[in-house]
Amino acid sequence: MMWRTRTIYQDIIHERMDVESRFTKNLPIWPAFDKFANGAVSRTLWVLLYILFFVLFAHNYWLYLLLPIIVSMGAVHGAIINWFAHKYGYINFNLKNTSMNLLFVDVLMLGESYHNNHHKHPSSINFGDRWYEIDPMYPVIRLFAWMRIITLAKPLAVPTGETDF
Repeated sequence: MMWRTRTIYQDIIHERMDVESRFTKNLPIWPAFDKFANGAVSRTLWVLLYILFFVLFAHNYWLYLLLPIIVSMGAVHGAIINWFAHKYGYINFNLKNTSMNLLFVDVLMLGESYHNNHHKHPSSINFGDRWYEIDPMYPVIRLFAWMRIITLAKPLAVPTGETDF
């Protein structure tokens, strides 16, 4: 499944696949940045920055054992969300897919594991829906908006025909 997801992502990046307009509405088009961000130079720079961080702040040599985990975290994060959150967890909304929420790992996923909520409200900036579902990135997004680093768009109203439990 993860290889299929990677293939689809690569097809989108290299414009071998069309993306429905509902997924691209209000998104900026930055082809030069996208090319750089998805290239080997960018990935190498990130790895070098991680290594520099460890050189500056890792006071014990055993901490360097965490470096491969940090470097591979993007892929691990994607696997947790796109596999586990469609196989295990609980649901708030009865949808036409298998998405579920993974409450107990969400601290590690920074709100992303509220996957069922995300599929119900894909353009929401707060993936937490119930009182106990805290999206730790929501206050950060609000802070960035308050600081005018980002501009928040109004969520798209997408009729889903799906029902809540």
